[in-house]
Amino acid sequence: MIKTAEQIECMRTAGKLTAQVLESLDGLIQPGITTLDIDAHCAQFIRERLQARPASLGQYGYPYCVNTSVNHEVCHGMPSEKKLKKGDIVNVDVTVEKNGYMGDSSKMFAVGDIAPHAEKLIRITQECLYDAIRTVRPGASLGDIGHAIQTRAERNRYSVVREYCGHGIGTQMHEAPQVRHYGKAKSGLCLEAGMTFTIEPMINQGKRFIREIRKNDWGVAVTKDRRLSAQWEHTILVTEVGYEVLTIREEERGLI
Repeated sequence: MIKTAEQIECMRTAGKLTAQVLESLDGLIQPGITTLDIDAHCAQFIRERLQARPASLGQYGYPYCVNTSVNHEVCHGMPSEKKLKKGDIVNVDVTVEKNGYMGDSSKMFAVGDIAPHAEKLIRITQECLYDAIRTVRPGASLGDIGHAIQTRAERNRYSVVREYCGHGIGTQMHEAPQVRHYGKAKSGLCLEAGMTFTIEPMINQGKRFIREIRKNDWGVAVTKDRRLSAQWEHTILVTEVGYEVLTIREEERGLI
């Protein structure tokens, strides 16, 4: 669970590459593109530009390089030939492995002009993530992370999905601990320097309840009431004095 200095350097490299994949999508996601097009772009970028491995490919039998969750899809969305249209929102979730270590991050994209209510959901969900990141430091707790997310989400009359959570990450995509996106402050595992994990809140416009639909033997989580859902994710390192966002993108510097 606690990474050595050498392991942390490997995590920094993997995180930086993961951020570059999402940055490469800026301007690409427009009305008329398919999520299969997005997947193909990411696969080529990871392999050819980054000389790395798309870690989601083959994980638990998953046949693609990224997850693409559109509109009311909460997470684990599967790329398809369906074209995105103006007003859609889509989350692209990517995990990159380099030299045996993983970086994991996701970003929301607006497809053309989107409705104000969709724009607000995307913004508040990102703020939930940032609030949670700011709680990270040695001596803080996992409950502080969940409490920060739940507080901002519910203040805006949104709900937090509880069936999925963040996770430790390193040589494996999913390691201990589980990082819930709701909870009580000052509860749960105490954070220590050297821990690496993801924070990835899934925030629903309506109620928190979800269901799973099957697509080609793969389970995709969707909102039960079919209202919109949004998600943002970063890989975080607990440092001696606070936190480091290992998957930070250039557009975010100065924001967190």
